[in-house]
Amino acid sequence: MKRIFKTAIAVASLLTLSTGAFAADWTPPGPIKLMIAFGAGGGADTQARMIAEEIEAAKGWKIIPEQVTGKGGLNTVNALKDAPKDGTAIGMIVTETLGYNLAAANAGDPSVATAITTTAGSQMAVVSLSSKGYKTLADVIAAAKGGEDIRFGVMSPSLADLAYVIGKENGVEFNIISVRGGKAVMNGLNAGDMDVGFGAGIQAKAVAAGDMVELASAKSGPLAATPEAPNLMDFGVNFPNDTMFMFAGPSGMDPAARDAIAAAIAEVISAEGSKAGGFINKAFGGVDVRSGDALDALIAKAYEDAGALLEASAE
Repeated sequence: MKRIFKTAIAVASLLTLSTGAFAADWTPPGPIKLMIAFGAGGGADTQARMIAEEIEAAKGWKIIPEQVTGKGGLNTVNALKDAPKDGTAIGMIVTETLGYNLAAANAGDPSVATAITTTAGSQMAVVSLSSKGYKTLADVIAAAKGGEDIRFGVMSPSLADLAYVIGKENGVEFNIISVRGGKAVMNGLNAGDMDVGFGAGIQAKAVAAGDMVELASAKSGPLAATPEAPNLMDFGVNFPNDTMFMFAGPSGMDPAARDAIAAAIAEVISAEGSKAGGFINKAFGGVDVRSGDALDALIAKAYEDAGALLEASAE
């Protein structure tokens, strides 16, 4: 069965699933450890902790968040391997963790974890300070061709490869600067240490204020804040980054626990007045909940596409 949920329709659709009865009957046998694969204080960490708080309030479950960072989420996945399969250990990662990061590390396939649900996509874009004067990525490429040393900030190995391919396809070479987390990219841009960089949604406030500009969408579709921005495909780069935030559990996780946790997450982020849902709408372009076969297919494609990007960046 294919299950795709967005915003307010998420809960209604979820309750019609055949697994709904099992999910409704399930309660955690103890406190749930929530491993967060992102640095404290960032947008992803804030999202995870808000969701945990609202589930606790709505369900009475005890959820204990903790940071398990490193290796693009693979440290969280590795920590889940030996965790109980009864729903008392889950992690928040991104689909890229079970796609590019697994493939690049040759650390197995997506079956190393149980995909529970996504919460939101990312507003992955090439961004810069408005004061740089760039209007689109075309201006950046022209500047590089004119001899400027363009410092390109990235926060993951896959985005480093993507930045390299952007340059390769357009006859330029960027000075790629790798940092930890989207917040570090924003700091680098604001400090003048980078000229352009990738933002996954953390740039939203600065874009709305006019301090930053989204030069190109790295997604397969348009950006929420700047729908007129060109797409990387317009520059010959056919590797869209449709990374989504997601929750996962250990491989072989109890299906009743998986479905109940997925239902609880969908409920709180889709509820009217939800703080978590409001934050996701503002920072990440809207709630987008996928589970079951739809999520498994999305991750399988991400894993397959990772091989193509790795090959292109190695040429």
